[in-house]
Amino acid sequence: MLWYHINMIMLLDFYADWCGPCKAMEPIFAEVEKEYVQKVEFKKIDVEVEGAVASQYGVQGIPTYILVKDGKEVSRKIGAMPKAVLTSWISSNL
Repeated sequence: MLWYHINMIMLLDFYADWCGPCKAMEPIFAEVEKEYVQKVEFKKIDVEVEGAVASQYGVQGIPTYILVKDGKEVSRKIGAMPKAVLTSWISSNL
């Protein structure tokens, strides 16, 4: 199954349940995830549960979105955003 991930871009969504902007992004994130099936792997990371992962990526504020390709960060966005901004950002990094 490793071959599936080699050229796949991964979008890491760093969030917390108590974060208002994170909650606002949930339905947008879910819609965008459906649009990019088999192009982008989406992973939600709760900073309260996986603080070590957040530290590893230097996440200082949430929501933070990080695009990773071949194990390396290629782009990052911080804060809530409209769906069009999110999809444009993802598409520009494919």
